[in-house]
Amino acid sequence: MGLTAGSVGRNACDSSFTIQKNDGDFVIALAGNPNVGKSTVFNALTGMKQHTGNWTGKTVQNAQGRCVRGENSYVMVDIPGTYSLLAHSAEEVVARDFICFGGTDAVIVVCDASCLERNLNLVLQTIEITEHTLVCVNLLDEAEKKKISVDLDVLSKRLGVPVCGASARSGIGIEEMMELLPEAMKNPPSSKPCIAYPNEIEIAIDMLTPVLKKKLDGRLPLRWTAVRLLDRDEQLNSSISDHLGFDIDSDKEISAALNRALKYLAEQEIDSSKLNDMIVTSIIRLAERYASECTTFEKSDYYERDRRIDRVLTHKIWGVPIMAAMLLVIFWITIEGANYPSDLLFGALFSLGDKLSDLMVSAGSPEWLRSMLIDGMYRVLAWVTSVMLPPMAIFFPMFTILEDVGYLPRVAFNLDRYFKKANACGKQALTMAMGFGCNAAGVTGCRIIDSPRERLIAMLTNNFVPCNGRFPTLIAVITMFMTAGAAGLGGSFLSVLILTLVIILGVFLTFLMSRLLSATVLKGVPSSFALELPPYRRPQIGKVIVRSIFDRTIFVLGRAVAVAAPAGLVIWLLGNITVDGSSLLTICADFLDPFARFIGLDGVILLAFILGFPANEIVVPIMLMVYMGTEKITNYESLSALKQLLTDNGWTIITAVCTIIFMLCHFPCSTTCMTIKKETGSLKWTAAAFLLPFVTGIVLCAVVANVMRLFGVLF
Repeated sequence: MGLTAGSVGRNACDSSFTIQKNDGDFVIALAGNPNVGKSTVFNALTGMKQHTGNWTGKTVQNAQGRCVRGENSYVMVDIPGTYSLLAHSAEEVVARDFICFGGTDAVIVVCDASCLERNLNLVLQTIEITEHTLVCVNLLDEAEKKKISVDLDVLSKRLGVPVCGASARSGIGIEEMMELLPEAMKNPPSSKPCIAYPNEIEIAIDMLTPVLKKKLDGRLPLRWTAVRLLDRDEQLNSSISDHLGFDIDSDKEISAALNRALKYLAEQEIDSSKLNDMIVTSIIRLAERYASECTTFEKSDYYERDRRIDRVLTHKIWGVPIMAAMLLVIFWITIEGANYPSDLLFGALFSLGDKLSDLMVSAGSPEWLRSMLIDGMYRVLAWVTSVMLPPMAIFFPMFTILEDVGYLPRVAFNLDRYFKKANACGKQALTMAMGFGCNAAGVTGCRIIDSPRERLIAMLTNNFVPCNGRFPTLIAVITMFMTAGAAGLGGSFLSVLILTLVIILGVFLTFLMSRLLSATVLKGVPSSFALELPPYRRPQIGKVIVRSIFDRTIFVLGRAVAVAAPAGLVIWLLGNITVDGSSLLTICADFLDPFARFIGLDGVILLAFILGFPANEIVVPIMLMVYMGTEKITNYESLSALKQLLTDNGWTIITAVCTIIFMLCHFPCSTTCMTIKKETGSLKWTAAAFLLPFVTGIVLCAVVANVMRLFGVLF
């Protein structure tokens, strides 16, 4: 018997996350393998009527949205992409548990028409749990290009559930799918596929079935429950017990029957590992049979096109240099493209600040209050926004386009062997790439790594790649002290080239520190993972821009802004409170100066980094504030004027090089630290993520500064 809305308790739903539903709404789970267009289907159905959050107790995101068709109102729940319900990762666990115990009225399984065999694995497992299933064979347009055709009627007969075809990117088939949905929610069909297991397993299932039939009372499918008990998945058994309302492992009748079945399997020399292999093989063989019966192929050069591209982009020798060159181009476009809008935004926000200041003066506000709010909090807020927003608005769409085209999995493929040598996970390549936009986003992206050990390594080392908040300072110092003799586009390109070399150093440090962590506090061997190389696709530019701006840029900017205003207040207080005629800023800088000079900096630079903890964008403004002896954040007129100011305050090439190194290797910003705390739930690991790059930066700066002094490099 399949699960129905009435047979599944709503408390199970609450244990996962709260569904935003009204009386009469139908809850529909949207399932599927990664890269099958599931999110495209979800977005087409729900539009902007979506709600996102985390599954309780897990760092796996969910999304739910509402859609109405005729008299029916549906709450669509986009569950994490998964290849199987034999769960291993956090994503697979929540997908399985929501389908099994989430109180769904039906499950829509989205498949890729061009590789149906692999997708039917998940379909068969879903139908085994609930007969209220609708199969959406998506990407028919991609399959047509590969000269693959799918007989949907034959597939529907084999599966015993409604099947529809779609090309969701073009909006084709979505309405037809929704027309079939009521049929899927009705009484289960008269026939459904039965996964035939080897005879030994079938005998063990028969030993369990009579007692389970009495105990389950129709609340869970018998064969599925019997196989899961035999498989001894403790986490799933706990979920089953919570759903049934009693401890299934402690039930005497079930335990007795299970022990008899396990004893029989042991007599047949079938241990838990072999049993799992036999279960998986049975499902795969049935999926292969159904796929072969309903799919026809013609000779096509479509696959050969992707292979030809991959022979270049994933080449053992040329793959990484091409990736570095692509990175260089993206950074050049980001930096060059952000200059003008950043200047416009800077002028507009600071002009608004002047108007707000005049308004407070005319309203008779005390000078200290006006200065604190406008010169302190507002100016820092305006600076962070004007410096941070334009680069993110350019970088994140380009990053999302690479994701949409299908290149990012190739990045993981290219770097996988290097991360394996560091005893880390190849998926860390993707989270590292996300860190270029924002380290907080990179830390959040570590959720895709299944192993807790490897996920921690990725979080602790993500800060070694610079986020876009550090790019302006890096570019300014490089331009002033290393490429000052080159003019025009040549000088700009040379600056970006040096920046790329600095970033490559950061990537090398990521490998080195990952290896160090894996050999010490996070010992272990690298885990294997299935890396799918999706076909190359034409990006949907409009959707990419909207998704990257709203899902990434605005989210990250919002977190940064939330800490910028309080930081502005602290900086203003330090700059305006004086002791014996010196501001607290100057006193703190003088205190830090001896140590800072030993590592190639000075007290002002080190203090600016410390006070820039809320946001890296305000490091340079704080330096200017102390060097110029002003009481508020001040902008510089030009790079040449800034260089003159820095030189007058003792900067040399050693100072510039060490500032670049320290900008690359210093503690994460407050937003990233808050994200690490949220993801790990541990102050200990948050402190480790703070100290690891900070100590590394101090050691590197000390070594470089003193070696350069030893060889007499000063100018």
